[in-house]
Amino acid sequence: MNKIQSIDIEIGINTIIDPSAVIRGVNGKAKRIVIGDNCYIGANVQIICDDFELGDYSKIQHDTNIHGYLPCKIGHNAWIGQYSIIDSIGGTTIGNNCGIGAHSQIWSHIKYGDTLEGCRFLNEKPMIIGNDVWFVGHCIVSPITAQDKSMAMVGSVVTKDMAFNEIYAGSPAKSISDKVGFQFETISVEEKYNKMVQYLNQFNSNSKTIQIVKDFDSIDIANTKVTYFNVTTREYTKRLSEEEIYFMKFLLPAKAKFTPNIMKK
Repeated sequence: MNKIQSIDIEIGINTIIDPSAVIRGVNGKAKRIVIGDNCYIGANVQIICDDFELGDYSKIQHDTNIHGYLPCKIGHNAWIGQYSIIDSIGGTTIGNNCGIGAHSQIWSHIKYGDTLEGCRFLNEKPMIIGNDVWFVGHCIVSPITAQDKSMAMVGSVVTKDMAFNEIYAGSPAKSISDKVGFQFETISVEEKYNKMVQYLNQFNSNSKTIQIVKDFDSIDIANTKVTYFNVTTREYTKRLSEEEIYFMKFLLPAKAKFTPNIMKK
C-alpha cells in the first residue's frame, strides 16, 4: 500500500494490488482513490489521477496507464486488458460490465499542435461509456459517448458516438450491425431465470446461501445469510459471504454480470 498516495483512500476486501503498481495524483497525492471489493490491479499499472474510482470485481491488467486531471470513474465488473491507456484529462466515466481489450486507447482530449501558429486541434471533452460496452482490443477511441451495449471490433478507430447495441468496425469505425447483427439479443426473464438456476446448480446444487429470483418484492431482506440474484434487474443483495464471492467469480467474466443493489442491504 506504500505506493498508493491519496488524501482519502478506500480499498475493498480481497482486492489485490501488485506491489509494482503506482497509484497517486497528477502532482503528488490524489484527492480520492476508491477501489471496490474483489478487484485486481496488475504489475506496473499506473493510475495517475486526482479522483479515481473502480467498482467491485474489476480487473486492470499489467502495464495499463490511467491518467488525467478530471475524475475517472469505472463501474463494477470491468475488464481492462494489458497495455491499455485510459485518459481522463477531459473526464472519463465508464459504466458497469464494460470490457476494454488489450492495447486499447481511450482518449478524452486532443492536444499538441501550436495554437499560436494556427493549429485547429485542441480539445478536452468528457469520455462517456455506458453499461455493457465492449472495445474488443487494439481500439483507439477519441472523446465520444458510447451508449449501452455498443461494441467496437478489434482494431477499430472510433471517432463518433456509438449507438445503443450497435457493432462498429474499421477506421474510422462505422456500424456494421446491418450485416452482423447486434451484440445483445433479447432474452426473456424466464429464460434468464432458468439459465441462472442452471449456473447455480453447476456451481453448487445444494446451496443454501444463494437464491435466484425474478424480483426483490418477495425476498426476506432480514435474512442476511442469503444472497439474492435478481435476473430482471441484474442486481444482487451483496452480503460478501464466501460462497457469494466464489459464485460471482464463477459467473465472471462471460456467464453473467450482476451489480450490487444498494437499496437491499
